[in-house]
Amino acid sequence: MADEALFLLLHSEMVAGLYRAAEQGEGENGRCTTKLESMGFRVGQGLIERFTKDTARFKDELDIMKFICKDFWTTVFKKQIDNLRTNHQGIYVLQDNKFRLLIQMSAGKQYLEHAPKYLAFTCGLIRGGLSNLGIKSIVTAEVSSMPACK
Repeated sequence: MADEALFLLLHSEMVAGLYRAAEQGEGENGRCTTKLESMGFRVGQGLIERFTKDTARFKDELDIMKFICKDFWTTVFKKQIDNLRTNHQGIYVLQDNKFRLLIQMSAGKQYLEHAPKYLAFTCGLIRGGLSNLGIKSIVTAEVSSMPACK
């Protein structure tokens, strides 16, 4: 439980610190999102390397995505993805109805516009993990109602 609180605080401070620096003229907002995504990418690579060192090879992309939704997501966010959909042509939609990094700010709709910057690190996390498993990907996030995200 303490680990989770520390992760949530660290993540919030990373986002706030980067955007605060951008407001003070040390960067621009688009670069903040890119920097958060890059940080997540590197962390995702390292985590997947650790998590898969003792597992058997995956059969296909769908097995990899199931691993991401169950094992990877559970280890990082303490719950499984709520829904995984695919068109069987390489597009996967992962849905988390109570995303931990958005719960704190989900009290009102006024924070909906700030949600994407809190998802950039997680997009990088997924992309880095997939990259280390041999899948080139584009990962985007969408929030239509808080604290759910796709």
